[in-house]
Amino acid sequence: MTPQEFDAFYAASFSRLTGQLYAMTGDWSEAQDVVQEAFIRAWDRRRTFDLGDAPEAWIRTTARRLAVSRWRRLARGLHLAGRHHHEPLTVEPPTEEYLMLVIALRDLPEAQRTAMVLHHMCDLSIERVAAETGASVSAVKSRLSRGRTALAARLGEQPPTSEEGRVHV
Repeated sequence: MTPQEFDAFYAASFSRLTGQLYAMTGDWSEAQDVVQEAFIRAWDRRRTFDLGDAPEAWIRTTARRLAVSRWRRLARGLHLAGRHHHEPLTVEPPTEEYLMLVIALRDLPEAQRTAMVLHHMCDLSIERVAAETGASVSAVKSRLSRGRTALAARLGEQPPTSEEGRVHV
């Protein structure tokens, strides 16, 4: 990927990835930070990226792993000194419905939340979710089923019975 292609890829996907990671983490600033860090890491590897090989999945997976690593460090009581927040591209604020969904997603176990976001918000197939998370296809199906049921109860809706339940950001 050339520097110009990378710039275009960044401009086209940064906002979408930040929204997806926000749904996973429940923290807008954290989502922006981990997506930005993933793009920084991708810059050094840009020559190996091919737009046909889903580089967005690499960014999303790297950002998710970065978020998990940060959570682990915080849980051990380490202080993150000198965190610098850089202003990314202007991103539209989330809608009220999206915020309510994120609040409901926060109550789900991390594995269910990640499966729900990757499948329903990132439009990944169940097989692709399994590949990105390292879980079996049957585990992903179980997490999606339990996640839908839990979200329906929290949001007061009937769980979707087909692809109609996908949310796009």
